[in-house]
Amino acid sequence: MILSTIHEKIKTGQKLFAVLIDPDKFPQKNLLKIITAMETASPDLILVGGSLVNDRVEMVVDVLKNNLNIPVVLFPGNLMQLTPHADGILFISLISGRNPELLIGNHVASAPFLKKTGMEILSTGYILIDGGTITSVEYMSQTRPIPANKPEIAVATAIAGEMLGQQLIYLEGGSGAQNPVSGEIIQAVKKNISIPLIVGGGLNTVEKVKTACQSGADIIVVGNAFEKDLSLLKKFKELIHTF
Repeated sequence: MILSTIHEKIKTGQKLFAVLIDPDKFPQKNLLKIITAMETASPDLILVGGSLVNDRVEMVVDVLKNNLNIPVVLFPGNLMQLTPHADGILFISLISGRNPELLIGNHVASAPFLKKTGMEILSTGYILIDGGTITSVEYMSQTRPIPANKPEIAVATAIAGEMLGQQLIYLEGGSGAQNPVSGEIIQAVKKNISIPLIVGGGLNTVEKVKTACQSGADIIVVGNAFEKDLSLLKKFKELIHTF
């Protein structure tokens, strides 16, 4: 079970490294390099998803599962990004926004399908933090991010998510964010919840990843950075596992 493994590792003081693959950007020409880099870095989880509608999710999931022995978890941006072939799904509620479709609407529509698949459902409270630019997540979700200088709002939102029964809290700066979620917000949220904390968005350097780890993130998600430099995967994995 993915969630039980996450809890076991956190309980022993370990942090987890997750790589986010956007199917729209999945480089078929460099597929062998991607697989080889994944084998070398051996992340704890592979997340698959993006903000745009596409029909490549199942293909990407199949390729990853056929070549790697790493749990593949859907990180869907919309109802088109579902496949029964994944090991699990982050069943995301965008609790920082007020778009009813992303709070419950899409969940109702997809629940019967997901129940039939038997895949592990990971209920996740998703909190978008202003990363200094308008990101794809903000535009596509039609929601405003929480201001980066308002940690108290992020904390209250995370607490509410846990009280509503979310199993994970995900602090997101947005794909390609100029600024990652600040250490102040990560630390404040971690201090006030008892469930695992995921942090992603804008983590494209060793120093930024280090700050997120030191501030209390349990799971670090990296996407855009490795797309530009595959060698970062191994560096990030080694760093994260020193904590």
